[in-house]
Amino acid sequence: MKVLVADDEIVSRRLIESSLQRWGYDVVAAKDGLTALRILMLPDAPRLAVLDWMMPGLDGAQVCRSIRERVSDSYTYILLLTGKQGKENVVEGLEAGADDYIPKPFNPQEFRVRLRTGKRILSLLDQLTAARETLRLLAARDPLTNLWNHNSIIELLDDELHRAARQGSTVAVVLADLDHFKSVNDQFGHLTGDRVLRDAARAIGGAVRPYDAVGRFGGEEFLVILPGCDRINAVSHCERLRQVCENVKLTADDERVSITASFGMTVVNPEHRMTAEAAIQAADTALYAAKRKGRNRVEIVESVSTPAEARRAPVATAKVLERVK
Repeated sequence: MKVLVADDEIVSRRLIESSLQRWGYDVVAAKDGLTALRILMLPDAPRLAVLDWMMPGLDGAQVCRSIRERVSDSYTYILLLTGKQGKENVVEGLEAGADDYIPKPFNPQEFRVRLRTGKRILSLLDQLTAARETLRLLAARDPLTNLWNHNSIIELLDDELHRAARQGSTVAVVLADLDHFKSVNDQFGHLTGDRVLRDAARAIGGAVRPYDAVGRFGGEEFLVILPGCDRINAVSHCERLRQVCENVKLTADDERVSITASFGMTVVNPEHRMTAEAAIQAADTALYAAKRKGRNRVEIVESVSTPAEARRAPVATAKVLERVK
């Protein structure tokens, strides 16, 4: 672990450095408070710091306050080293943001144990942060398919539409719905239906690009976000997704279960300021058209601005668009 040592007294600083190096720490040294603060503000800053209270520029307590005022996901454990005596000085140092207090001259064994305590606390904080991130990801995922859940995929779509508007790029928004899914549940049971959903989700998720996003929109519907796609590219992507769904096969009660999916899509162009709601409504209009025209096909609605316009928008078939290349 890297440790910052900040002390303007060269003899004291060298003594601390040599002790830390002997105990296996990687030492970064500073001879004043301003240098110490600059080092602690770096992205790869040491997370354990030993600060002398009395230093030129900024004293140790001021450095503590500056570090605690910033917003950061990474915590810095600070030991304040000082010759000041009295409980009031200890309280002042801790109120400034120090985690621990070491009197000068320090006892090497006590100093080593207090450093170990700081290292252990940082390790526990890292574990808590990792657990929190795991919980955050679990909360953002659909438990059955492991795709983004409804709220998360809507947030991703909203972010992508804003990014595309800033950069002047296109975004294809796709709704996919498994055909005759109710009959699968009715004939083979909900456990088989869950297997179908998982296999379809795995197939769609495995067929998109690394920077695309796929989420379970609800029931047997999936929302797919394809950044940077124009109409021709979006149709090509959707046709590939349709084919991978058609290739999903599984066995239930000694019978072969096959599935297909219908796809509705719209492409949001840079000149349209389109909301996530309007984009989804446009894709939904195209999806209903795909269902009406026989299912297992791709339909597209032109880019619109509002959900009301999306409901009235004309629908074009993918095959027509493929000829207009």
